[in-house]
Amino acid sequence: MRRPWGALLLGALLCAHGLASSPECACGRSHFTCAVSALGECTCIPAQWQCDGDNDCGDHSDEDGCMLPTCSPLDFHCDNGKCIRRSWVCDGDNDCEDDSDEQDCPPRECEEDEFPCQNGYCIRSLWHCDGDNDCGDNSDEQCDMRKCSDKEFRCSDGSCIAEHWYCDGDTDCKDGSDEESCPSAVPAPPCSLEEFQCAYGRCILDIYHCDGDDDCGDWSDESDCSSHQPCRSGEFMCDSGLCINAGWRCDGDTDCDDQSDERNCTTSVCTAEQFRCRSGRCVRLSWRCDGEDDCADNSDEENCENTGSPQCASDQFLCWNGRCIGHRKLCNGVNDCGDNSDESPQQNCRPRTGEENCNVNNGGCSQKCQMVRGAVQCTCHTGYRLTEDGRACQDVNECAEEGYCSQGCTNSEGAFQCWCEAGYELRPDRRSCKALGPEPVLLFANRIDIRQVLPHRSEYTLLLNNLENAIALDFHHRHELVFWSDVTLDRILRANLNGSNVEEVVSTGLESPGGLAVDWVHDKLYWTDSGTSRIEVANLDGAHRKVLLWQNLEKPRAIALHPMEGTIYWTDWGNTPRIEASSMDGSGRRIVADTHLFWPNGLTIDYAGRRMYWVDAKHHVIERANLDGSHRKAVISQGLPHPFAITVFEDSLYWTDWHTKSINSANKFTGKNQEIIRNKLHFPMDIHTLHPQRQPAGKNRCGDNNGGCSHLCLPSGQNYTCACPTGFRKISSHACAQSLDKFLLFARRMDIRRISFDTEDLSDDVIPLADVRSAVALDWDSRDDHVYWTDVSTDTISRAKWDGTGQEVVVDTSLESPAGLAIDWVTNKLYWTDAGTDRIEVANTDGSMRTVLIWENLDRPRDIVVEPMGGYMYWTDWGASPKIECAGMDASARRVIISSNLTWPNGLAIDYGSQRLYWADAGMKTIEFAGLDGSNRKVLIGSQLPHPFGLTLYGQRIYWTDWQTKSIQSADRLTGLGRETLQENLENLMDIHVFHRRRPPVTTPCTMENGGCSHLCLRSPNPNGFSCTCPTGINLLPDGKTCSPGMNSFLIFARRIDVRMVSLDIPYFADVVVPINITMKNTIAIGVDPQEGKVYWSDSTLHRISRANLDGSRHEDIITTGLQTTDGLTVDAIGRKVYWTDTGTNRIEVGNLDGSMRKVLVWQNLDSPRAIVLYHEMGLMYWTDWGEHAKLERAAMDGSERTVLISNNLGWPNGLTVDKASSQLLWADAHTERIEAADLNGGSRHTLVSPVQHPYGLTLLDSYIYWTDWQTRSIHRADKGTGSNVVLVRSNLPGLMDIQAVDRTQPLGLNKCGSRNGGCSHLCLPRPSGFSCACPTGIQLKADGRTCDPSPETYLLFSSRGSIRRISLDTSDHTDVHVPVPELNNVISLDYDSVDGKVYYTDVFLDVIRRADLNGSNMETVIGQGLKTTDGLAVDWVARNLYWTDTGRNTIEASRLDGSCRKVLINNSLDEPRAIAVFPRKGYLFWTDWGHIAKIERANLDGSERKVLINTDLGWPNGLTLDYDTRRIYWVDAHLDRIESADLNGKLRQVLVSHVSHPFALTQQDRWIYWTDWQTKSIQRVDKYSGRNKETVLANVEGLMDIIVVSPQRQTGTNACGVNNGGCTHLCFARALDFVCACPDEPDSRPCSLVPGAVPPAPRATSMSENSPVLPNTLSPTFRSSTSRIRTALEEVGGRCTEKDAQLGRCVHSNEAVPAVPGEGLHVSYAVGGLLSILLVLVVIVAWMLYRHKKSKFTDPGMGNLTYSNPSYRTSTQEVKIEAIPKPAMYNQLCYKKELFHPSDSLSPFLF
Repeated sequence: MRRPWGALLLGALLCAHGLASSPECACGRSHFTCAVSALGECTCIPAQWQCDGDNDCGDHSDEDGCMLPTCSPLDFHCDNGKCIRRSWVCDGDNDCEDDSDEQDCPPRECEEDEFPCQNGYCIRSLWHCDGDNDCGDNSDEQCDMRKCSDKEFRCSDGSCIAEHWYCDGDTDCKDGSDEESCPSAVPAPPCSLEEFQCAYGRCILDIYHCDGDDDCGDWSDESDCSSHQPCRSGEFMCDSGLCINAGWRCDGDTDCDDQSDERNCTTSVCTAEQFRCRSGRCVRLSWRCDGEDDCADNSDEENCENTGSPQCASDQFLCWNGRCIGHRKLCNGVNDCGDNSDESPQQNCRPRTGEENCNVNNGGCSQKCQMVRGAVQCTCHTGYRLTEDGRACQDVNECAEEGYCSQGCTNSEGAFQCWCEAGYELRPDRRSCKALGPEPVLLFANRIDIRQVLPHRSEYTLLLNNLENAIALDFHHRHELVFWSDVTLDRILRANLNGSNVEEVVSTGLESPGGLAVDWVHDKLYWTDSGTSRIEVANLDGAHRKVLLWQNLEKPRAIALHPMEGTIYWTDWGNTPRIEASSMDGSGRRIVADTHLFWPNGLTIDYAGRRMYWVDAKHHVIERANLDGSHRKAVISQGLPHPFAITVFEDSLYWTDWHTKSINSANKFTGKNQEIIRNKLHFPMDIHTLHPQRQPAGKNRCGDNNGGCSHLCLPSGQNYTCACPTGFRKISSHACAQSLDKFLLFARRMDIRRISFDTEDLSDDVIPLADVRSAVALDWDSRDDHVYWTDVSTDTISRAKWDGTGQEVVVDTSLESPAGLAIDWVTNKLYWTDAGTDRIEVANTDGSMRTVLIWENLDRPRDIVVEPMGGYMYWTDWGASPKIECAGMDASARRVIISSNLTWPNGLAIDYGSQRLYWADAGMKTIEFAGLDGSNRKVLIGSQLPHPFGLTLYGQRIYWTDWQTKSIQSADRLTGLGRETLQENLENLMDIHVFHRRRPPVTTPCTMENGGCSHLCLRSPNPNGFSCTCPTGINLLPDGKTCSPGMNSFLIFARRIDVRMVSLDIPYFADVVVPINITMKNTIAIGVDPQEGKVYWSDSTLHRISRANLDGSRHEDIITTGLQTTDGLTVDAIGRKVYWTDTGTNRIEVGNLDGSMRKVLVWQNLDSPRAIVLYHEMGLMYWTDWGEHAKLERAAMDGSERTVLISNNLGWPNGLTVDKASSQLLWADAHTERIEAADLNGGSRHTLVSPVQHPYGLTLLDSYIYWTDWQTRSIHRADKGTGSNVVLVRSNLPGLMDIQAVDRTQPLGLNKCGSRNGGCSHLCLPRPSGFSCACPTGIQLKADGRTCDPSPETYLLFSSRGSIRRISLDTSDHTDVHVPVPELNNVISLDYDSVDGKVYYTDVFLDVIRRADLNGSNMETVIGQGLKTTDGLAVDWVARNLYWTDTGRNTIEASRLDGSCRKVLINNSLDEPRAIAVFPRKGYLFWTDWGHIAKIERANLDGSERKVLINTDLGWPNGLTLDYDTRRIYWVDAHLDRIESADLNGKLRQVLVSHVSHPFALTQQDRWIYWTDWQTKSIQRVDKYSGRNKETVLANVEGLMDIIVVSPQRQTGTNACGVNNGGCTHLCFARALDFVCACPDEPDSRPCSLVPGAVPPAPRATSMSENSPVLPNTLSPTFRSSTSRIRTALEEVGGRCTEKDAQLGRCVHSNEAVPAVPGEGLHVSYAVGGLLSILLVLVVIVAWMLYRHKKSKFTDPGMGNLTYSNPSYRTSTQEVKIEAIPKPAMYNQLCYKKELFHPSDSLSPFLF
């Protein structure tokens, strides 16, 4: 702390009152008062010292505002008193440092590519508005704020962020405005069962919990862990699991994130270089009394007054008495100090002669001389400084002052010049350099994402999100790639710089990859791993990976490259922290810094400045040094709580800080100008400046051909080195071997590694395998280069090539703890032990033909080895009686060879040469050997073996793994001497083998045609040498060679994710998976067809019923719709039917075995039906119901004669089976925990087995019952008569569901329906008294009692987003049946065309309108473009037009039914049009609009005469339908929750139902109004007249949308467009009183005419007249009153021309339009037709008058005048009126049925 010299003076030099307490000071008259210091201190100086050009106050306040005549005539006097050369004035450089030399300069002419600053400077135009103050006065950054895109949120400060960051709980705007006014926080969703929830709510996979990695980012996943991975020696383990240097314990600084390193501490001990704070914390001694509160309790700044001499300013002199005076007062002959120290001989002051004068010899001054108080004072020109003699001047070397120039500096006599490296340019200040190219971007990892921020602005964008734990980061600018490491996934990944194409680069062998660096010149990727203590390198795609440095590394962290120099730099924060460097090939390793380092985190290189910068999180400092470590200096030493990563760009440093969760910046030279770029980040990690100048161009030493290297080419100094991937040996200076000949193979639970014996470094290399969870046992086969391993977490056996390719699972079922593995390389067999099932099994090496060899008297078998030469296998067993056994490889000749002095016999190995068996015993802590028969047993190694596990032999060495020492060791195989450690510090070491290519060949009978065996040929001891064996569950036939074709008697059961079988033909129970090649999710119920050998099952998650052959082939789904939770299923093998129960829909259904002819049998009074069984011979079915009132029921197999058998003392009746032999019904109850029995009528009820914990499935075969149990996860067996002799069949089977016992040898019974299906057209269902014929759901049986209609006559059709369904109104069950239309995503609106029998629908996910037949076939897209949100759809079945509303575009459009002739009808004053309906007979179009002003409107079908019908008392008018009989409109209001109606003019409005939940759509049929309701998820109906009799038609349907009625009475009537499209070429629109022709908005290939019957000529060359607009709704002037006559004739024909008819030529051709001859009017045929029509009308009128006179009772009042607009462009309103006189309705019906043969045309077209 600086103390002013004035504080030492007395009297008038001191202020009268306390100086520190008052900001105002008063000095005496003869003194000048300096400015008050920041600490409130005052300084007084003699008055004559003011404006003498000397800094006497120390802050220049005595010289401010002074104009001193101190400059020579050749110099320019700056405003601040500085003198500069006059030639420097107005040269564009700020030489005065206050810009006064550049003021009032004539404006400089800027070049075309330059921007003129307001201060006169010129800068590059590209620098304008780049966020950087290049002008110096910020005039180049006065820019308009950029607009945010639609997907961005604008912060209050004008910056833009991603829209989804708004109110996400993370402050992304600098001003925090994105988290203001947010709704109350929604609680974070709970994590799944497979996830762990971090302290702040984030979910991570549960396997990452307590794995030693900080996956949450706050160490909460590592807190409260009982078994942390131990830290290394010299480290302290935090409670969170983090390892830190042991020396940091109790040093007063919290280094653990949970502060556990500072708990339970006594007094901290500080080093000699540290100061101990009052709190006990240790800080640097140099921070003592530096004015900064470093202790956080200010104790380092207390009592500082006497700690040393006061500090004077740089241009001041410190007197002996502590006073500070201006430097110019030295040796001036005046005692300015007061103690004469300024004039002492020590200052080399010359004695004054009194004769000095500037006019004589310039006063002895070499440059400038001035007289001050009668004395000569020498001064120097700018660029020079005064020497110690006070006379001479010497050049100032500005280049020696660090930071004077940004990059390069050249000094000259009295001057200097700054210059920049290539890629940079001098700024207008001529001292700092600006990088050329785009604006720099800070790229940083934020753990859960990677973001970009512009350092000079507030722009903030997301690059990648949804990451796990991104730590290290780098980029490749030329390739536009970003790389990052994820320490949770233990992966290195990359993506394009736009965030696309994410892919893994390195996915194996990583533990804690904390540093990452890209060599952009040679395209290599380097990384550090503090877990493996390695530095590795690979190509950018991860190929040719090599361990570069591994020795003497502890915790390498940050890494930086200098490809131009071929150097790599890294930090290591192990027990001896240091910064090191080496060539990029790993050679020339050297230490750069190793003193005063604690926790060196970030590291970066300033390529232009040729320096490195690093941060020390423990030292709280940012330092720099030359690249060789020299000139080391602290840049920032305060305000750095926990810096992590650092980058440099131009003159700025940028770093991230863990504690402040911010990105900060400062000047790289001085550490000043500190600024927070971003704060409140999630967890900022690594940071880089994304700019091309951060990766400057350099020479690629490897050239274009990779230096001629076969694999890696790595730079080394100015040359390069060819290198090989880890483990591969070099075969020449440029080439590597293509494969490995021999390597040590070992398992480490989470990975499998190899150590090559082809190279000397013995580095372990991870084999790139996927999903290795807990690998234990290993083996290999060099013939196909395969490595095999077992995984006791996934319970699988897998294999892959030794390089990791071709990975596949070979065995994945019925494994519990596969601990041993052995390959028979002679017969290609795979042997394994299972300590969970206590079995030894064998299979082909691909896992096929698996069989159990030994299943008795095994107690935790462990390792296994085979000796194919002799035909024996050996295994260890470490159960209650540990032993080593052997047997033939076919399980023959089994015997115990070692049974004493064993505890935990683990690894086994055979020395085939010396015929010895070696084993390791973890309990005895020995490695022993004996002969293959157990003789000559000896201890090989009996000391320093804490816990040996795996064991193998190769050459003269024996190798083993040890759990406790975490090492791989070897010794001499004969003596046990010469022990060596190959690898250490390896957790979870398991099995070990040596892969080589010298296994001895063996000839066996199995090599010749498989020994004649049909399935497995196994090696066995001599004399036989082999034996044949069958797969599990299948017996060998008497010939000893052939296996039976399959299981005859077996159990088959569902296990949610698979179906398994247990053979009852063999003496042991072994489950075998039915190899069905599909993914099962929740398989529950199961049934078998023994006749065809098929298994049937239900999956309640996939909602389907499927079947397959018992061998897994020919899988097919038979029921895929209308299922929710199919809990019960059974197969009627006799009647060839499948029955099932559905707890979700509460139905019992039946169908053919292929799923066809599906019928609901029981649907009433069901409440969770579960199991179902059949008794075909009796015609009965039985089922359990475990609803609120549990019961057991019976009915005939056609659903009739339903009876409740048992309804008391039932809880959860699950399994059910029928014992036909004893006429008993048996069931399992999981609530009462009993298995009970009764007779077939429910009588004689008694308990068979009790207690049973949680029985589910139940079945019966012969004299046993079998059941599955959820609680025990087992299958049990008991006697069916007594329930005794309970036997465990199979255990450890989670997810057990239904079970069935099958004996395919038993004959099936007699089919009650006989051979001809009982004469039924569809379903024949047994009954106790015979059988009955039945129809599929919704279809009625005809009067003959045997045949069915093809489809329902009247039914509801509704959509539910992903499906279209129908509900028949012909039957009473109201069961929904799916219409099998493919590719449904989000269906909203529906309509039906009764003419072609097609359903039309909108899909707003695909934005299309499609149509299909009702059987699901012929699906086609009608409208596929130009749609946004098509909410409403309507079919005009008469004119064959399609209408729809588009809420997204606010339009109503129309087209032909095939999608052609598309036209916008209404596009103004629409604000959310929704439902739409048409009334073709009236020519009306209706729609609802629930926009800002809700309304219901009507228009003609062409959009004309638009009218608002209702616009009051509306909320959200959703659905709309028409009652064509009563001529009323009905609508639902989802906001007001009611259903209303009105007449067609909007009058006579009435509320039908006033309380509905959330109605969406409605329709009408007969006396009922039907509607869908979102909230109740149901379809309901009420009486349309009274609004009463409300009923639920269908319940529990998700996503209900539109609903319509299909009925012969619904789409009736016609209009003028109904015949031959009204004569229109394209669109025909009926209106209330006439019709019009219209053209599509987009012309097609056909000429369009607005004149009915006229076809315009083909278009000629375009002219101005031809392109003139044509009014769409007008007719040609040549079309006169004949139109009316034509229309009348057409109406009397009354037919319809469908699209199909038109294609087949069935339309009326006499009325087709033909080209008209110019000037001739209509064709002659039209004239003749018109005359005939008139005559016909007259005849009809006469006949009608006569008829009316005689039969007045047939008179129809529904007649009226048909009015047509005059077909003329004139303004005349003349109308032509023609009376249309209809025939009686009955007559018309007869005529139509006779002439048109179409039931829907039964009404007269004239009945309006």
